[in-house]
Amino acid sequence: MKVILLQDVKKQGKKDDIIEVSDGYANNFLIKNKLAVMYTKKSSEILDNELKDRALKEEEFIKECEALKKKIEAITLKIKVKTGANDKVFGNISSKQICEELKKININVDKKLININEGINSLGVHNVDINLHKKVCAKLKVMLEK
Repeated sequence: MKVILLQDVKKQGKKDDIIEVSDGYANNFLIKNKLAVMYTKKSSEILDNELKDRALKEEEFIKECEALKKKIEAITLKIKVKTGANDKVFGNISSKQICEELKKININVDKKLININEGINSLGVHNVDINLHKKVCAKLKVMLEK
């Protein structure tokens, strides 16, 4: 029996896969637990429409990320820090601090998306990567000053 998976099923396939399984397994486990539906012309059309809708939403999200990327790359984020002898910064600048500074200028980015390659612990300009999407990565310049 052919079925369309509604969720990932271990050792069978991922969501939206069309797989061939035994009738008993399909009826007694997959369909009963709402993990799959029978493959018919109607269910196939519904699946195609859902995949098209997801692709369109993904394209829109990528366009939004591209616009945000341009906005982020156009600025240099200035952060005032306390320094000790020889202009050494106390501690490192974290992704949380960068996120808070971005919120002050109306740019909302989750701190988990901010990727700091090396520790930001000296005065000057540092580059920080912000992974907005798998395909979109923005470079933010962070300037530390006294």
